[in-house]
Amino acid sequence: MDLIRSMHPLARAWLLDGPLSSYVEAFQVLLERGRYAEGSMETALRAWSHFAHWMTKCQLSADQIDEALVEEFLDSHLPRCNCHPAALRTLNGLRASLGHLLSLLREQHVIVELPGPGGPVADELCRYNLHMRDARGLAVGTREDRLVLVGRLLQCKFAGNAIVIGELQPEDVRGFIATELTRVNSVSHASAVTAALRGYFRYRGTCGDAVHALLGVISSPVRWSQASLPRALTNEEVQRLEAHCGQAKRAPLRLLAMVRLALDLGLRVGEIARLEIGDFDWRAGTVTLKRTKSLRQDVMPLPALTGQALAEYMRLERPATTLPSLFVRRLAPHDKPIGVDAVSQAIERALRSAGISRSCHSLRHTLACRLVNSGSSIKEVADVLRHRSLDTSLIYAKLDMQLLAEVALPWPGSAS
Repeated sequence: MDLIRSMHPLARAWLLDGPLSSYVEAFQVLLERGRYAEGSMETALRAWSHFAHWMTKCQLSADQIDEALVEEFLDSHLPRCNCHPAALRTLNGLRASLGHLLSLLREQHVIVELPGPGGPVADELCRYNLHMRDARGLAVGTREDRLVLVGRLLQCKFAGNAIVIGELQPEDVRGFIATELTRVNSVSHASAVTAALRGYFRYRGTCGDAVHALLGVISSPVRWSQASLPRALTNEEVQRLEAHCGQAKRAPLRLLAMVRLALDLGLRVGEIARLEIGDFDWRAGTVTLKRTKSLRQDVMPLPALTGQALAEYMRLERPATTLPSLFVRRLAPHDKPIGVDAVSQAIERALRSAGISRSCHSLRHTLACRLVNSGSSIKEVADVLRHRSLDTSLIYAKLDMQLLAEVALPWPGSAS
């Protein structure tokens, strides 16, 4: 209660005498369990206090709170708020703290859980998800992205009704694709939409539906195979990136460990995020990848520089936790593994700060280019990058300058 006693008397009264008073103690336990900083806890309590004051003026009770009410407070009350200066008015602080409020009230069954997907569309998506997982072996992220797109199509046509693919017309599919490309007009999104729809209609074909007309209206955007070159980092850019990691203000050892895993082992950001301490055999100098895109278990050698970066991170910078995850959150809520987005954002932020206009996937390209230019075969590159098909690795053949020079024809009119 020390933080509450240190609050402004009026704000403290709003909190302890208002409609949220019964949940203040549980809220403090939630914040302490997540090991939030004292300043964050103070902000959260002030946010609750302001919201409780507004609820009192509106004669609202805790069981009436939902997302719509929170948005009404933030969108309608906050811009014209004339409450006492003790009231917190920071939008981000209010939104985050009221998100905790909603979670706590649902945990204590004060308000109902958010309605999950239901009805025929949800059942159909569940069946299709199982097909993608068991029959096609697609990764979790791929399945989730495709379910979102297929769900939008089915919701537009069959919302609340049984799924009858025979009622879906080519014009419906054309209209849906046009709407999606209006929403996000990019080649990558167009490819994602066409792949999701084509995969779903082929699944329906295996169920006995006539889908030839629907498949016929799906045309993929032009993306010439092997048309581009992999965008790898130069040696000078790699040195700049490594130097920047060591100078980073936030978690430099963690950042360097992530970069080394991507640069030396060619790991994808999802594979980095899902690594666990038990995946490493320090005596044998290997790492076992158990949660990969291809759903296989791969054992890879652990280079000395990578192992050293990981050891320094774990010894000097990794937060104390009982979690098996290699990379865990540094900020509250603690004792949780980091997500895929946290890895990609950290690496891409480091690249930008080092003056390198590349994506985090370019580190994987860099490893492949190094292997090719050091004499490794395309098969060896495919093995290191764990590509399912050798064709995926053929793009790196264009970077083997020594072999290309041997087959290059002389320029017409030149002396050679």
